[in-house]
Amino acid sequence: MNQRTFPEPLTASIAAVERDTGIGKDTLRIWERRYGFPQPGRDAYGERSYSLDQVEKLRVIKRLLDQGHRPGRIVALPIEALQRLSQGQSSTPQKMAISTTAPELRDFMACILGHDAEGLRRKLHQAVAAMGHFRFVTELVAPLTAMVGDAWMRGELQIFEEHLYTESITSVLRQAINSIPQPIAQSQPKVLLTTFPQESHGLGLLMAECLLALEGCRCISLGTQMPLRDMVMGVEAHHADVIALSFSVSLNPNHVLDGLNELRQQLPASVQIWAGGRCPALHRRELPGVVVLGPLEDIPGQVQSWRSQHAA
Repeated sequence: MNQRTFPEPLTASIAAVERDTGIGKDTLRIWERRYGFPQPGRDAYGERSYSLDQVEKLRVIKRLLDQGHRPGRIVALPIEALQRLSQGQSSTPQKMAISTTAPELRDFMACILGHDAEGLRRKLHQAVAAMGHFRFVTELVAPLTAMVGDAWMRGELQIFEEHLYTESITSVLRQAINSIPQPIAQSQPKVLLTTFPQESHGLGLLMAECLLALEGCRCISLGTQMPLRDMVMGVEAHHADVIALSFSVSLNPNHVLDGLNELRQQLPASVQIWAGGRCPALHRRELPGVVVLGPLEDIPGQVQSWRSQHAA
């Protein structure tokens, strides 16, 4: 039986580019006039038509904009320079190769690149059973998530491949968390977990929740993209001792610093703010009233510190 093939279009309309990249039509037209990129052709009806190379470059630009870069400094750059910038390198970027990946992560990356969702979930479940929750999160999920995120930022993974990983690891982490014995009703601290409105990535939150649950904390997860006002209301409603926030590398630094400062002002001094993740803004300057966590391995020590401070 002949296998069906689906021819890939050679160009994309401005509406398609907007849907694919998240960059608005008006912005595309402004960049065209101001920076000389993109440079669309015209279709049979005289409408703008973008080559696939230009669409791919626009995807990279959008990723850099999400990291806080300014359009005027990056839009006109060649794709090679944009890729180096997204890697934080000055030399020519190297493509990800499974053979150079850490041995313990190699099989997982092979499943992602091979679009083997069932195999990926099976290996993840096996890893939880073999490693235990703490090592599974700190030695496997954390470095694998960073690797997947970095590969996506460099354009080495497609969006659907990154989503395959995210959905798989979310399912496995949820099951792992649910398998941890529930703490007694009086256990402390009670921790509210969420992210800022601009932060849609929730894996860091799940990893932190797993380690907090292992330490006997009572965890209330509100998911991602929570308005600050609702965070404050949630803390009050649940009588939370701590609000834990996760920040990915792509978050705008100004949103991070301004948001943490505003949140600190709105919360009672007795409620601690714990901030963690790969966002560089967390480590750029002192954040009064905010506990900035380093690696996930710091969580048990921070919980013990909280309990020592609040011992009766």
